[in-house]
Amino acid sequence: MPALPKAAVIDIGSNSIKILIAQREPDGHLSALKLKTIDARISAGISRENPQLSEAGIERGVEAVRELLATAGEFAPEYTRLVATSAVRDARNGQVFTERIQASLGDPVRILTGDEEANYIGRGLTCDPALHHLRDFYVFDLGGGSLECLAFRERRIVQAISLPLGCVRLTERCVQDATAPFSSRDRESIATQTKATLAASGFRFDLPVDATAVGTGGTLTTARAVLAALRDQPFEQSDTLLAIEDLRELFERVAKLELDERRKLPAMPFGRADVFPTALATVIALADVGKLTGYRNSTYNLRWGVAAEVLSV
Repeated sequence: MPALPKAAVIDIGSNSIKILIAQREPDGHLSALKLKTIDARISAGISRENPQLSEAGIERGVEAVRELLATAGEFAPEYTRLVATSAVRDARNGQVFTERIQASLGDPVRILTGDEEANYIGRGLTCDPALHHLRDFYVFDLGGGSLECLAFRERRIVQAISLPLGCVRLTERCVQDATAPFSSRDRESIATQTKATLAASGFRFDLPVDATAVGTGGTLTTARAVLAALRDQPFEQSDTLLAIEDLRELFERVAKLELDERRKLPAMPFGRADVFPTALATVIALADVGKLTGYRNSTYNLRWGVAAEVLSV
């Protein structure tokens, strides 16, 4: 029997850099052989008028990619793809960063447009077997640099937009002190920014009222992990439905804590604790605008979409 084709996809995001090693099974579905995430935070300073990646951020990014390429090598994939999203796309020296990776490691990096990023996320979500029954649904992916918003009708994308509402970007822009408890002013600033940006974008919440809102990306996956840990549940056995009321309660708990205390929460990634209150405030404001009652969490995302394209032959 011939070897099943494999693809390695590295997603260079604003807050983290992640790899998926995927394999196309005989029945056509994709399976994950390896998932790994490195919190590199290359996007410090992304909220500036003329954003630029710092030399330290570039070095962290290159080293993270080096480590993930070594991981990929263990699986001898037929295809390797490196893609970069909001932080690199928006930075004045994003091309410098991608050229550094190619010169140092030999692999080219494709900088995705906002539309490409949103559409790959949408394609990735269609790989999730738990969502195969959905026909009309929204997809929201909140990362460090951007928020991707999509709407599907009959499993086809009818809206796809990328908005500058990432949790690193909004923390830098709206939060007075990310190490201190989250103030009411911080929350109001983020809610106002989120609602204004959504209104200006033209994104329409016009699916049937019972349409599911699917949430992917680090924010909602972390929220699910923390809620599960607080309830003494393994992540894999936790409810994928994150009710808005549960997210509000988690926000109120997290907002009272200083950064060091947030980092002690069970299942809280060390490198995400500073932006986590902003992220929760953003997805809550998004739900308020769209009158959403919750998010169905999926761990399928942009990497799955790229892998599905590469392995479609």
